Amino acid sequence: MKVKTKIWLGVGAFAVAGAAGTSGIAGPAAAGVRLPTALLTDAAHRRAPAGPLVLAQHSDHPQPPGAEAGEGGQRGLTNLPPELAFATRIALLRGHLLIGDELVKQQQWNAALPHFLHPTEELYGDLKDKLEEYKIAPFDGALKALSDVVKARKTADYAKAKKSVDDALMAADAAMKDRSGDWPGFVVETAVEALKAAPGEYKDAIVDGKIAKPVEYQDARGFILQGERMIESVAADLEKKNPEALAAVRAGLAELKKAFPTPMPPRAPVKDHAAVLADVAGIELAAAKLM
Repeated sequence: MKVKTKIWLGVGAFAVAGAAGTSGIAGPAAAGVRLPTALLTDAAHRRAPAGPLVLAQHSDHPQPPGAEAGEGGQRGLTNLPPELAFATRIALLRGHLLIGDELVKQQQWNAALPHFLHPTEELYGDLKDKLEEYKIAPFDGALKALSDVVKARKTADYAKAKKSVDDALMAADAAMKDRSGDWPGFVVETAVEALKAAPGEYKDAIVDGKIAKPVEYQDARGFILQGERMIESVAADLEKKNPEALAAVRAGLAELKKAFPTPMPPRAPVKDHAAVLADVAGIELAAAKLM
């Protein structure tokens, strides 16, 4: 199950230039991710996407013509190789649950609930048809039970309900690993696709210079933290493959996370959308050496 996707440089290179020209906030270069002009030009020529980039969107966000609703069905994922699209949906689902869990631990039950509903509303529908192929038992019931627990604020039942979902996702990981020819590289590639969903969510969160939509900010934070977790899960292998690239990815993630300091968002953005877009582009460029 070894797949390679095209580097996200068509928008990434533009984002780097845009962030430098429109914002005083440092982009990937400040995070230790160097973007040499020659490399950008050559890589963009060889691997730039053939069509426009479409970032992940919620079902209540404006959709481009012909795109399906929801994060799992939007065009940016449906155009990926099937194995990578499946893995990315699992990663995004985990990202929702990750931020939801952070909020539950802070007793922010109302804020947490959307992130336990989104997996079913936006992602599971595109996963369910592939579960049999991967020999994974359906887990929509476990997702609903978990969201019901969160809705009812049943602290005593939360850990058990969450474990049922976590067990299903671990089974999905095992099934994908069995099909992979290069598991560390595939994990990195999937992590990058999850990270690429974050800037669109972040952009939607900002209205009139303020973070007016906390759910979108939180979704972006969840996707970023999940991407980082995935990379760290295979870091020992990546260190052997290319320690300099891994260091650059880690530095880029540290810079990117500055825009998402806490589960509940700051009133004003720490970074603008262009800077976040540039950070993700820089991470992807560095991560290409690890795939």
